[in-house]
Amino acid sequence: MTIKVTFPDGAARDYARGTTGTTVVEGISKSLAKKTVAMRWNGVLSDLSDPLEEDGRIEFVTRDSGSKDALELIRHDAAHVLAEAVQEMWPGTQVTIGPVIENGFYYDFKRDEPFSEEDFPAIEKKMAEIIDRGAAFTKEIWTRDQAKEFFRARGEAFKVELVDAIPADQSLKMYKQGQWIDLCRGPHMRSVKDVGTSFKLTKVAGAYWRGDSNNPVLSRIYGTAFATKDELDAYLHMVEEAEKRDHRKIGQEMDLYHFQPEAQGSVFWHPKGYVLYNQMEAYIRRRLNSSGYVEVKTPQLMSSKFWEASGHWGKYRENMFVVPDEVPGTEEEGPVLSGTGELMALKPMNCPAHIQIFNQGIKSYRDLPLRMAEFGCCHRNEAHGALHGLMRVRQMTQDDAHIFCREDQIQSETEHFVHLLYSVYGHMGFDNVVIKLATRPEKFGGTIERWDAAEKALGDALRATGYDFEIAEGEGAFYAPKLEFHLKDAIGRSWQVGTLQLDYVLPERLDATYVAEDGSRQYAVMLHRAILGSLERFIGMMIENYAGRMPMWLAPTQVVVATIVSEADEYAEKLVNQLKAAGIRAELDTRNEKINYKVREHSVGKTPLLFVVGKREAEEGTVSVRRLGTEGQKVEPFMDALVALIAEATAPDLKAKAA
Repeated sequence: MTIKVTFPDGAARDYARGTTGTTVVEGISKSLAKKTVAMRWNGVLSDLSDPLEEDGRIEFVTRDSGSKDALELIRHDAAHVLAEAVQEMWPGTQVTIGPVIENGFYYDFKRDEPFSEEDFPAIEKKMAEIIDRGAAFTKEIWTRDQAKEFFRARGEAFKVELVDAIPADQSLKMYKQGQWIDLCRGPHMRSVKDVGTSFKLTKVAGAYWRGDSNNPVLSRIYGTAFATKDELDAYLHMVEEAEKRDHRKIGQEMDLYHFQPEAQGSVFWHPKGYVLYNQMEAYIRRRLNSSGYVEVKTPQLMSSKFWEASGHWGKYRENMFVVPDEVPGTEEEGPVLSGTGELMALKPMNCPAHIQIFNQGIKSYRDLPLRMAEFGCCHRNEAHGALHGLMRVRQMTQDDAHIFCREDQIQSETEHFVHLLYSVYGHMGFDNVVIKLATRPEKFGGTIERWDAAEKALGDALRATGYDFEIAEGEGAFYAPKLEFHLKDAIGRSWQVGTLQLDYVLPERLDATYVAEDGSRQYAVMLHRAILGSLERFIGMMIENYAGRMPMWLAPTQVVVATIVSEADEYAEKLVNQLKAAGIRAELDTRNEKINYKVREHSVGKTPLLFVVGKREAEEGTVSVRRLGTEGQKVEPFMDALVALIAEATAPDLKAKAA
């Protein structure tokens, strides 16, 4: 019996049934076979040694391809090597799970004495020895009883539990690498040698077995691995830079905000931080106003019936803050439920409330598109462990907007939005933007025909803008496809920020209709869109991108006038008053401290500009201009420095308008 194997270039060849991927690639090219570590067979990532039992399409995965598949395989196998190294060094240690994660991998271990980072050099040395041995990965299919008996004999209670958790209809795979063996769904590369030497253990942490606080605490070792040393070094450098740029540390140094346990996940904005926040909000408000948006404000607290009608109650209730609708009772009773017995919820998003405004009065096709914006404060019940400074909060404000339009306006509205978004990102200093079109997921609402039409409309709109985009297969929302906009920051990290979602479902659920040209009632199409997304998260991202050295127009304090001697105090105060009158955010520093101390302090606070004045400057009407991050200073007339500062401190949209 033969099967037909089709290659990526469309060519096809017949092979005996049961031929392995290894045989196929060796028959094509010895050099290709040497580089190939796995294959995709009919779209499924598979072991190269797997037999091919039916007609299908084959793609070879080479270690040096730089593909996502290759990188995940290297990291997956590195996790197995880590586990073998630990058990070889500390017999009796139980292994649990070791998945690939973003930027690396981890493995969880049960050991009486937790690991520390001091153990890493020895573990890495042992991992290098194991890799050098070059043991092949071999797969065996075992019965459940066989696997459980094996792991019980080794004292691996966690592995026994994992065997029990595998669905009965799935085969149980065991992978050997020399004498070491592990339960794993696979696939793997040819041998541990394919892991290479470009790996690094990065940190250790405690973790509950299966994420349940009622279960034992395990010791989790994190690591990363790459195909080459250059890639590893670049990543480690990025991590080092990211630690220096941590917005939580810089935010404290700049006195921007703080968090505290009594308001988990909610920001206490300090005066300087709120200046930054307000500048960001004012900027995006101006951009929306000039782009034809109307601004609204909707309630924070609404009945559960409202969220049931929108469909959010069934899908997002666990992420919502729900409160009973209480009324004051007697002193003995305290508050009691209202007669309706209703539950209320803090809004996690603004879209259903915007439909309520749209539904007030009759809308005509002539009224569309209607672009409705809100700086909506939303609450989401994020897990405590998931909170992370400004990047993951429970209370957030979004530059949220919804565009109600006709079907024939989808393309033009998408184009309009994309051009606005690129302009905003450019003003924020980001010129590396990746667009992804997320298509129909496995579980979806509506018809395939409608999904196909929506995906085509978004794709056509993107092509019309001239911007390239990628397809994120199956990653759309359950109700519609969406566009995702990813930004690259100064150290190469990618941030998913902007989004545009095309929604047919919510307008139908909440009866958002308009009168069409033929007099019929039609459901509006709803485009959910955001550019900055959460203002809190975007500010955190900006702080890290600029390492706290914000563009002049956003800097909380734009200039400090600092004196060298007390004789210049009066002159310095006069300059600050003139700066403030010109709209510059200026501060006065006349403390009895040495100027070098003042310079250091304001540098830590990331003040972009210092005007240093002494007796000579006061007599001549000049200032010594010192810019953050540069050496030396330049003496110039105050009025010249003021004119230059006003130009630099003007927001980019206002500069463009003036031009």
